[in-house]
Amino acid sequence: MADQATPNLPAIDFEETSNFYQKLDFEEEWRGNGWMVMTRGALVLEFFHHPELAPGESWFSCCLHLDDLDGFHLMARATGIPNQSAGWPRMGEPNIDESGIRIAYIVDPNGSLIRLIQN
Repeated sequence: MADQATPNLPAIDFEETSNFYQKLDFEEEWRGNGWMVMTRGALVLEFFHHPELAPGESWFSCCLHLDDLDGFHLMARATGIPNQSAGWPRMGEPNIDESGIRIAYIVDPNGSLIRLIQN
C-alpha cells in the first residue's frame, strides 16, 4: 500500500454524519468506540465522536483533491445541499481563487469545511 494521510474530522452525531456523506457516495467502512471511517474510492475520511461541538464554532477542515470537481459538485448539488454563505450544511460554487486553483467547498452538518480542489 502507498503512503497516505487521512483527515480526522468531528462528528456530533455519527448517524447524521454517515447519512450526509452517504449522499455524497461515501460508504461507511467502520464504526465503533467513538470512531467512524468513510470511503469514496481512494478518498478516506475518519470521524471522531464530538457531541459537544457547536457547528458554528468548528474550525475543522480538509481538502479533497478531485479529478472531476464539476461532476462531484453537481452530484452534491443534487442532494439538496443549499448554495448559501451561512449555515450548515451548505456549499459554494466552483471558482478560480487568487492562486489559480479551481476550488469549491462544502460545509458539513458538523461545521467542517471540506474544500473541493480540481486536480
